[in-house]
Amino acid sequence: MRRVPLLAVLLFGLASPALAGPPYVTDDPEPTDTGHFEIYLYTGQTVELGGAAGETGLDFNYGALPDLQLTAVVPLSYNSPPHGETVRGLGNVELEAKYRFLHQETDGWDVAMFPQVVLPSPSHRVADGHAAYFLPVWAEKDFGKWSTFGGGGCGLHRGGGAIDYCLVGWALTREIYPGLRLGAEIYHQTADVQNSKPVTGLSGGISYDLSAHYHLMLSAGPGLDNAADTDRSQWYAALEFTF
Repeated sequence: MRRVPLLAVLLFGLASPALAGPPYVTDDPEPTDTGHFEIYLYTGQTVELGGAAGETGLDFNYGALPDLQLTAVVPLSYNSPPHGETVRGLGNVELEAKYRFLHQETDGWDVAMFPQVVLPSPSHRVADGHAAYFLPVWAEKDFGKWSTFGGGGCGLHRGGGAIDYCLVGWALTREIYPGLRLGAEIYHQTADVQNSKPVTGLSGGISYDLSAHYHLMLSAGPGLDNAADTDRSQWYAALEFTF
């Protein structure tokens, strides 16, 4: 499964609508403002049958042009199998470009493409040793303090027992207090490894503005189907810097 950063959150204004992207698996179509940066220091984990896997890393986002965001994600991954030692190493670096081609103001919805290239990792025991690609489309609609967003796409993910897969998700968030937002999402991913099973997950999220430039976000939730064989639960936490 593609992990969150999976996911980009814009600068939080007191009168702004609830925004999307991290800490959710489901992403949003809003790019980083032109000429601005968003940097996430994040960590996350999936608890699996008898073990766990996760990563800690940096997620860099830059508003290169109006409606165009460029992203690079550099993770350090680990895998704790039910039997054997925990292994750590460089995960799969991701290079991404988000382009918004529809706007709520004129088209009713924000809609963006967000193609991603996943580079091979030299640490084959904790990450994929081959390239992969994910080609999603995300949409969003805001209603005052409410925001709903979602979509999905498919990944080209062949090599080392991996197979092509698809991911869909939808989320709803609300600003309940200036700077404080709560939300929930549901997502489903088809199997991405031979002889594995699909995953459906449910998670709740929270984001809080510590200041105009520092933002804290958390999410967690259980797996719903095949949880005993896939991911029993997952969580994500990040500190975001915006400037």
